[in-house]
Amino acid sequence: MAALRSLRKLCQHSQHHACKLHTSAARQAAVVISGKKLAWQIREEARADVEKWVIAGHKRPHLSVVLVGDNPASHSYVLNKTRAAADVGISSETILKHSDISEEELLDLIYKLNTDHRVDGLLVQLPLPDHIDERAICNAVSPTKDVDGFHVVNVGRMCLDQSAMLPATPWGVMEIIKRTGIPTLGKNVVVAGRSKNVGMPIAMLLHTDGRHERPGGDATVTISHRYTPKEQLRHHTKIADIVVAAAGIPNLITADMIKEGAAMIALRLCFC
Repeated sequence: MAALRSLRKLCQHSQHHACKLHTSAARQAAVVISGKKLAWQIREEARADVEKWVIAGHKRPHLSVVLVGDNPASHSYVLNKTRAAADVGISSETILKHSDISEEELLDLIYKLNTDHRVDGLLVQLPLPDHIDERAICNAVSPTKDVDGFHVVNVGRMCLDQSAMLPATPWGVMEIIKRTGIPTLGKNVVVAGRSKNVGMPIAMLLHTDGRHERPGGDATVTISHRYTPKEQLRHHTKIADIVVAAAGIPNLITADMIKEGAAMIALRLCFC
């Protein structure tokens, strides 16, 4: 489990650079908190965790990444993951498969990786070709090796406030809030975006009970989506203490929609 926690911390780090948080006591005195700086702090922590694990006599953690097709963004993203893994002392491999691979062949590969004792963490890079059922693939990954936190068991445990593998971007958002001291207890929060891998988990983590096994933020959360009228969205953001823009739409939320003193977390990358 310690090896898996190091892998999760690494993947959490890979998301932090995509976030920028703005908080201010007044609009004229805005402070920009660097997600990149926080990411480097987490990388240092992951490196120390890995070294402690190896020095204790355990094998070095290993991450397997399955990459299907030739999507340039996916290839770039996976390269960043494996480079970050190497930087903190985690070994990794990228298994490349042609876009015409059948779902059955991909499921067979995942089964082999699930049962390979050398593999501590496993992720299948999304998106997948149209002929492959992404949900079936995510659910085929062993929940104990599910670094992305996409398996239905991990999603269910997250929703029940139990310890679980959390999706990296939502976990990264929570780490930004925690590490920068942004209060959430009883606060109004707007999450713009309801994707199953980003917006929904962020809302879940922010509103759930802070006294439970997996502590939540105890905030009052409003979720907006593509059918939320712009004026209604403005109404909610104007009274929000925290706004998380996770819709992947540039300029969806503008400065005039944010009240003074609020915190704004903008996810510059939204790939789910």
